[in-house]
Amino acid sequence: MTEVITVVQRTPMTLPVVFDTFDIAAADGDADSYLVRPDDGRTHPGLLLLMDAFGLRPWLREMMETIAAHGFTVLAPNIFYRSGRAPLLPLPNPAEPDGQTNFFAALAPVRQQLTPDNTMADVKTYLDRLSACQFVAPGALAVTGYCMGGRLALRTAGAYGSRIAAAASFHGGRLAVEDAPDSPHHAANDITAELLIAHADRDVSMPADQITLLDSALDVAGVRFTSAVYRDARHGFTMRDTPAFSEAAYERHLHALLALLDRTFANGTA
Repeated sequence: MTEVITVVQRTPMTLPVVFDTFDIAAADGDADSYLVRPDDGRTHPGLLLLMDAFGLRPWLREMMETIAAHGFTVLAPNIFYRSGRAPLLPLPNPAEPDGQTNFFAALAPVRQQLTPDNTMADVKTYLDRLSACQFVAPGALAVTGYCMGGRLALRTAGAYGSRIAAAASFHGGRLAVEDAPDSPHHAANDITAELLIAHADRDVSMPADQITLLDSALDVAGVRFTSAVYRDARHGFTMRDTPAFSEAAYERHLHALLALLDRTFANGTA
């Protein structure tokens, strides 16, 4: 499905965008995906957006439109494609006291299908599909991720080296766990991208000791990175359709992300 949208948002926009949905042939089935690009027929730098646990939905599409209107071709695959097409589950009802708990209990078997190996193999498929898109400029790509997608974005930067020019993680959890072989900080020496990592100060999945460990590992490896702790923010602060949303933190994240992308792709390519 293809739809042309003129985006009207609170954040500055420049270009009308085109929204597409299509399937990507992945290792264990077809991954339903969103693609948003400027509606000018030109190539633009490619960005892979890795979803949070709530999956592909209208708010992620809106975020993609915001980034695409700034001059990027943005792909977001359904990481949970092995379990079905998005949305797998309805968003938790904030009025239900146990809504969030019940949602993640139902999601547990879906998440268990994701292993360190198959997620990285899937990401390669997504990167290949993005690079092959006729509306993506040649060269390295960017990746940004949210919650679980933030962790995956950093792992992608480590696994695919020079293919990734910029990587951002927002309210990602468990980014520096010593006894987890797939913890992103273990791959610091393999990262050539510039990183942007934004934490929430009220996020129990990313405590201060992990932030310190991650920053130290990146420093030792000589990685170019910005690490920031957003005050009065909760895990999931970018997600307007959840109770964790913070307008101030969302706007700060958007400004920082677009600044990273502008630095990296100053000439339209990396």
